[in-house]
Amino acid sequence: MKAPLPLIEGVAPSRQTLPAGRWKTVLEFLAERFPAVGRAAWLERMERGLVVDESGARLDAASSYRVGACVFYYRELEAERSVPFEERVVYRDAHLLVVDKPYFLPVVPAGRYLRESLLVRLRRRGMPEQLAPVHRIDRETAGLVLFCLDPAARGLYTSLFRERRVRKVYEALVGTTAGHEFPLERRSRIVPGEPFFRMKEAEGEPNSETLIELVGEQAGGTALLRVEPLTGRKHQVRLHLSALGMPIVNDRLYPVVWPEEEDDFSRPLKLLAKSLSFTDPLTNEERHFESDRAL
Repeated sequence: MKAPLPLIEGVAPSRQTLPAGRWKTVLEFLAERFPAVGRAAWLERMERGLVVDESGARLDAASSYRVGACVFYYRELEAERSVPFEERVVYRDAHLLVVDKPYFLPVVPAGRYLRESLLVRLRRRGMPEQLAPVHRIDRETAGLVLFCLDPAARGLYTSLFRERRVRKVYEALVGTTAGHEFPLERRSRIVPGEPFFRMKEAEGEPNSETLIELVGEQAGGTALLRVEPLTGRKHQVRLHLSALGMPIVNDRLYPVVWPEEEDDFSRPLKLLAKSLSFTDPLTNEERHFESDRAL
């Protein structure tokens, strides 16, 4: 469904489908569904015309609740910390956009990040509204992200990742490689862990596989690894290296969760999505893209 509201400074409207329930008005539902926003804030947004239904009709405090209706609105953050690193466009044609993402920047808006997300930044630079990511990497990870400029071709490119037809190579800086001989392979079953934002390894049939090579020893006792995930589980590289006793330098989640605090921009996670290689499904050309960042 096409959103009836335009982009504002690169930010697209969010959409909420109204479920079955006891609510009498849309305002009553939104205030309960999003308590952190609050009734007064929703009412103020409605008065500014920033909350509409699927037809583009403005909603107000008296708008009746309709099960199955779609409500479009803009997320608003009171204070959003700026990420002091820049993205770089590596490649662009009529269908593809390849971007070298900096550390600390999410690919799409999420949580406390809205304008400080790669997608919104690119739209603010003049990229078209239909721009959409083909895959994602962690907010803390730097490196290559593939976007699609053509909605009709997006399915072809996402299928490359779903069907494991993309070679993804990462570089990681770890504190130690003691007790390991390279190259090595890690295969395990990865499942959701606790807290909810972490993953863990569990007994059972492996659903993840990672190949690891030693590039070289670094100053200060660290080592640079070349890591190739053959599957695409959430946090796979971070979890596998941690499980092997080689946690990535400055990893705030593995092997233990660091205390919650603001990002320390001087201590990025030392993980880089270094290269992407695949056969283009539209042209049959061999594609290879590489980040010029270095750990």
